[in-house]
Amino acid sequence: MNLSVNVGKLKLGNPVIAASGTFGYGEEYSGFTDIGRLGAVTVKGLSLSPREGNPPPRIVETPAGMLNAVGLQNIGIDSFIKDKLPFLRQFETRVIVNFFGDSISEYAEAAARLSSAEGVHALEMNISCPNKQAGWSIFGTDPKVTFRVVSAVRKATAMPLIVKLSPNVTDIAMMAKAAEDAGADALSLINTLTAMAIDINTRRPKLANITGGLSGPAIRPVAVRMVWECYRKVKIPLIGMGGIMSAEDAIEFMLAGATAVAVGTANFVNPGAAVDILQGIKTFMSARGIRSPRELTGAVRC
Repeated sequence: MNLSVNVGKLKLGNPVIAASGTFGYGEEYSGFTDIGRLGAVTVKGLSLSPREGNPPPRIVETPAGMLNAVGLQNIGIDSFIKDKLPFLRQFETRVIVNFFGDSISEYAEAAARLSSAEGVHALEMNISCPNKQAGWSIFGTDPKVTFRVVSAVRKATAMPLIVKLSPNVTDIAMMAKAAEDAGADALSLINTLTAMAIDINTRRPKLANITGGLSGPAIRPVAVRMVWECYRKVKIPLIGMGGIMSAEDAIEFMLAGATAVAVGTANFVNPGAAVDILQGIKTFMSARGIRSPRELTGAVRC
């Protein structure tokens, strides 16, 4: 059995990735799980300068999931390279750095700065962010804007470039094609769904930000459908994510078209979830004589 997969120009030892925003900078989980067994770790989203994020409360549990409005709190690219990246260099596990900006120029500058950091193997750009130059509209909800921002980042870096897509659109396959045409090597999908929860006693939103991003098992069927739609539209590899709690969930994404999978909210329930899911995938493959995860990708029978 050979568990390795190629996500564009990025080769992973196995298809299981720790998802951005749920695994810190990697070191936070090192006492609870074996990071060295994962295909990759995607670190918490980084910006050019540190950000404090939104005021609390900013996380709310919901049926079959959670809402978060953390607000992209992070230590900034320079502090990450200096203080966090050295720890990750000791593992064979690939390091994917999630990043974002308020403008196209910020995206490009962030990508260029990260590209020169030793120990970074790929970049994942989060385009579910407001565009300051366009009245704070979201980058990833307009195919023309998506094409422009991805093109700018593509010119700024030669590293494997993964674009993380927002599900808050009418046609995610159109967004996927725009990112592919602009030079993306792979796509991550899906990011969280915009949602809201209200305290019926106080009649106030449960999040200080009012709305937040819904993740967890509640969004998995939506995410599987979107992976399937994008697989039929683009030729570049897909990383499936959204409510993966078990090996069966991960395999469902792969059958829909994902080359690799990212485990997110499950890490809050079980810090060893990603490793458990990897072991479950191996057991599933062994029982059925499947030699490579690539045999599963897109193998759904419709």
